[in-house]
Amino acid sequence: MTRTFVVTGTDTGIGKTVFAAALAGALGAAYWKPIQSGLEPDTDSARVKELSGLPDGKILAEAYRFEAALSPHRAAELEDITIDAAKINPPAVDGPLVIEGAGGLMVPIKREMLFVDVFARWELPVILCARTRLGTINHSLLSIEALRQRQVPILGIAFIGDENTDNERTICEIGGVKRLGRLPRLDPLNADALRAAFAANFRLEDFA
Repeated sequence: MTRTFVVTGTDTGIGKTVFAAALAGALGAAYWKPIQSGLEPDTDSARVKELSGLPDGKILAEAYRFEAALSPHRAAELEDITIDAAKINPPAVDGPLVIEGAGGLMVPIKREMLFVDVFARWELPVILCARTRLGTINHSLLSIEALRQRQVPILGIAFIGDENTDNERTICEIGGVKRLGRLPRLDPLNADALRAAFAANFRLEDFA
């Protein structure tokens, strides 16, 4: 498998980093977070390394790292840095690559550019991570619409959280997207538990 996937979410803090770690670990893929906003207590790259079991060489360095846990455009402004979109082109790697965005699709990387605009330029298949709880239908369908308006290919949707069969079905039917699976809440959350949960709830052939 040599595919590249973009993992994004309907919002921030929904668990897309955990999903990205599970996917990268299952594929033996390289992982890349182009822009990291907030360095404490851990970066997303450090979290993925911990949860995926991937070796150091598979965790690629971010193009930008900012101290403030804010939208990238504002975090960059506070450090008097202008993000250069040319520096966030997907890197060439041997084998599959998992790229994780920041927050949701409409998060700005600078005042005149959103993450979804970058995804449109890349033309890579996107995996949309969504919560299962109340509010997810609206957020998910808006995200799907934003991707479709920019002709961004959608591989499918990965749900994260407790089972909510009707919410999942409604989003997939109305949005016309494939349900890839659902990653349940894990306690404890560690590499072994995540590996087992991904294997039980997702099919690797969907990412071939």
